[in-house]
Amino acid sequence: MIVLVVGASGATGRLLVKQLLERGVHVRAVVRSPASLPDDVRLHDRLQLTEASLLDLTDARMIDLVRGCDAVASCLGHNLTWKGIFGPPRRLVRDSARRLCDAIRHTDRTNAMKFVLMCSTGVRNRDLDERISFAQKVVIAVLHVLVPPHADNEAAADYLRAKVGSQDASIQWVVVRPDTLVDEDSVSEYDVHPSPIRSAIFNAGGTSRVNVGHFMAKLITDGDLWSLWKGRMPVLYNQES
Repeated sequence: MIVLVVGASGATGRLLVKQLLERGVHVRAVVRSPASLPDDVRLHDRLQLTEASLLDLTDARMIDLVRGCDAVASCLGHNLTWKGIFGPPRRLVRDSARRLCDAIRHTDRTNAMKFVLMCSTGVRNRDLDERISFAQKVVIAVLHVLVPPHADNEAAADYLRAKVGSQDASIQWVVVRPDTLVDEDSVSEYDVHPSPIRSAIFNAGGTSRVNVGHFMAKLITDGDLWSLWKGRMPVLYNQES
């Protein structure tokens, strides 16, 4: 199995890469700085690195990256700096998802490629009746206008949900929605739900990055789990001790 991971040098992306390698997967990763990966990952013989900013790649190079892959996983996000939040590219996650999907459609495939997008619980699945309080709606509306990364994540999820949909012959997708991300050293017990069970704004739970990487890797490599969640937007929470 070959998996392309974009955003592979981020705090969650590098954990996903490690989880995939531990499962015997061959990984292609796009990173801006290979040095940001730990040595046991960066020097692995089943890891192929491309040093680049994804949106700077030509369409032809993007097609080369996805050709022969069984899955694409995006852990892209915006750096939590003033430039990362408010500077270009304002639609990094959405535009990357769109261009990767376009590249997938330009490869000769006999079966659909899996596409896994990491998002957040603040992004609603508009195919479901995910009710939130008026106060939370107000906060999310403000975030949508004032904090570009939130709108970017919404746009990326909506692209897969509405533009790719469930009938695309080349692409099947899952949008993974962790709650507030936290750092833990090892995989722990976690729960997966079709929709949020608590307020992402006023009663947020925690989800460790290593658990997100574990779930995404399992989604990609476990056919039964993929069949359960394809075309859906599962929400992850660490189990409370």
